[in-house]
Amino acid sequence: MSDLVKYEVKDSIAHIVLNKPDKLNSLSSEMVKAILEILRQAEESVDVRVIILSSEGRSFCAGGDLDTLKTLNDSIEIANWMKQASSVTEAIMNINKFVVSAVHGHAAGAGFSLALASDFIVADRSAKFSLSFKNVGLIPDLGLMKLLSERVSLPIVKEWIVSGQTISADEGYKRGIINRITDKPVVEEAILFSKSIVEGPPISNQYVKYLLNRIGSIDYETALFQENLIQSLLLQSKDHKEGLAAFFEKRQPTYIGK
Repeated sequence: MSDLVKYEVKDSIAHIVLNKPDKLNSLSSEMVKAILEILRQAEESVDVRVIILSSEGRSFCAGGDLDTLKTLNDSIEIANWMKQASSVTEAIMNINKFVVSAVHGHAAGAGFSLALASDFIVADRSAKFSLSFKNVGLIPDLGLMKLLSERVSLPIVKEWIVSGQTISADEGYKRGIINRITDKPVVEEAILFSKSIVEGPPISNQYVKYLLNRIGSIDYETALFQENLIQSLLLQSKDHKEGLAAFFEKRQPTYIGK
């Protein structure tokens, strides 16, 4: 595994740490491959209930790695790179466990996309989310426009993009992009934020993420059908029975993911 990304599982939390601080954790082809490999490991591990994505150094992620971009010589290579890079945000969206991005410093361009693809964002007050694509004649990518417009009104998103806006942590929190702002070390706050997920029922959490990530693209009848189908399965689970027993016994439930 590449040393560009560190991985550790502790107390049911998978810690994925971008580790290229000299390049502000910008996304290279090698880093993308490492992130995808680690996400697969975390998804398959029964010991993991939530994933925290963070970074070493001064910033969360400064976007695409310029050295990688300079090696792209034709439209085929560019298309392949775009497909590979966007597969990271797609993987974060589709993984069957909740992902918390712990953001400090700059989350610029593709780094902003990584944070938005996560289910939750915890940020320290130094965090800045940059949309500087207009400065290089490009559009936001890795799903950024869709992900951002699902959290912020469309006129505001348009304004931010065409003006090349940098959004502060306070503004991001006010607009509903960020779940928590902290003055403490951001990973420490992300661990505290993840506590209720770790202690919660893993199977139902998985279905909550699945349904809510699709809720905007399905009609009410389809949503109701899927809810009823999933609920019928969960009503037969050991975790549901444990939850009922804990309720009547006035104690905290211990979920096992079955």
